[in-house]
Amino acid sequence: MLKTLAAKHKSTVTKMAARYKATIETPHGPRRCFEARIPRDGKKDRVARFGGIPLQRNENGIVADPVPVLVPTPRKELIHRLRTRRCELCEQHGTVAVHQVAKLARLGTPGPGQPAWAAIMARKRRKILVVCQPCHDAIHAAPVTHAA
Repeated sequence: MLKTLAAKHKSTVTKMAARYKATIETPHGPRRCFEARIPRDGKKDRVARFGGIPLQRNENGIVADPVPVLVPTPRKELIHRLRTRRCELCEQHGTVAVHQVAKLARLGTPGPGQPAWAAIMARKRRKILVVCQPCHDAIHAAPVTHAA
């Protein structure tokens, strides 16, 4: 605080400490602090204090920390798709695998020559497709030939 005031007033820290030094009366007796006071007409003075608090341990003090409230975060879309354990091609339930392409542009041009799995990925605009193992093998057996 003193360094900030000294820089603001283009002065030294020692001069600022002497200027803002004050003694206040507290329940624990008089305490020394630094105090900036702005007098105002018809109102109480505006006072800013630094220091003046006792640094004694309160043996009988009770810490009342509230229990933190956990904010539920929504699951990612892929997690929902995986947890359904349903193939997105043949709609069968069971063990699933994930097929992923590097870019959506590699799915080829839409039309009759595009495989069904590529059309689904293009329609969803997703690079990942959750499929069963037989469908995954079929995807790798017949790759897209008309890549963009």
